[in-house]
Amino acid sequence: MEVADILIKFGLIIVIFLISLLVAMYSTYAERKVAAFLQDRVGPNRAGPFGILQPLADGAKMFMKEEIIPTRASGLLFIVGPSLAIMTACIGSAVIPWGQSIEIAGRVIPLQVTDINVGILYIFGVVSLGVYGIMIGGWASNNKYSLLGAIRAASQNISYEISMGLSIIALLLVTNTLSLKEITEQQHGFWQNGYFSWNFFKQPLGFLIFMVCAFAETNRSPFDLPECETELVGGYHTEYSSMKLGFYLFAEYINMFISSAVMATLYFGGYNYPFMDWVAAHAGSNISAILGVVILFGKVFAFIFFFMWIRWTIPRFRYDQLMNLGWRTLIPLAIANIVLTGLVITFLK
Repeated sequence: MEVADILIKFGLIIVIFLISLLVAMYSTYAERKVAAFLQDRVGPNRAGPFGILQPLADGAKMFMKEEIIPTRASGLLFIVGPSLAIMTACIGSAVIPWGQSIEIAGRVIPLQVTDINVGILYIFGVVSLGVYGIMIGGWASNNKYSLLGAIRAASQNISYEISMGLSIIALLLVTNTLSLKEITEQQHGFWQNGYFSWNFFKQPLGFLIFMVCAFAETNRSPFDLPECETELVGGYHTEYSSMKLGFYLFAEYINMFISSAVMATLYFGGYNYPFMDWVAAHAGSNISAILGVVILFGKVFAFIFFFMWIRWTIPRFRYDQLMNLGWRTLIPLAIANIVLTGLVITFLK
């Protein structure tokens, strides 16, 4: 690999990292505005026009607050917990194809950090590691509420990762690949050979199962049992303050952003959109690629809005309801979806 290619990759990593942080930062603002709209309130409106500078004020507050480490906490692990949570949240974006390649000065630049042939397994591996940040932080706090929240998070992630994995198996039967880039290319445009090319139309039940599991994996309402304020004060981050608490909060919003990007990529065509070949032929491939990036982010923001809408619409589950849904409903549905997909592929070939 040439030096120029290494610099391009490094630049792409920096850009994606900064975009992830920016999206996470303004997701806090969007969440408060969406909540205000649904509850017939105004929401943040003091810091800047329409409260647009509120995330910056919140960030400054987080940095300036006193940092408290409990006397009986495990000092090193108390720091490792939030650090691991934010790190695993950020590295999931490495295999997501954000757009088609663009050409600048005769050099083709792929808008994807790396295209590995087991991209989906990489995503699952990163998701599995994310719970360690919560578990370590909850245990290191030496607080019973934090520990209960961490145990809930671990049980919840284990339960719903099974259903999520089974929903992906049905998708693999359709696509025959684990590469996110190849899955996106198979959904080229919107309509191919007389049928819809997006995987949502081929796997609607699989998408529904994957989306529910994504809510559970990101600890979003109605699956926010690990930080249930009515029972556990604040859950796994009860003892955290200052920017360590900020890392946990940022990790949740970055996970929501990455989960939305993965759902858009796997089931809604990623950067593909109707008439993209016509746009490429008449406006150029670069314009088509840039428009694809904008379309992908539009899909991602639509999913993020849906995450927020659900939070302020559906009440939190009880823990037994959470486990029943994961083990007794989603897993049987996912297995049935695999069998149905296999039968359809076998008899329609």
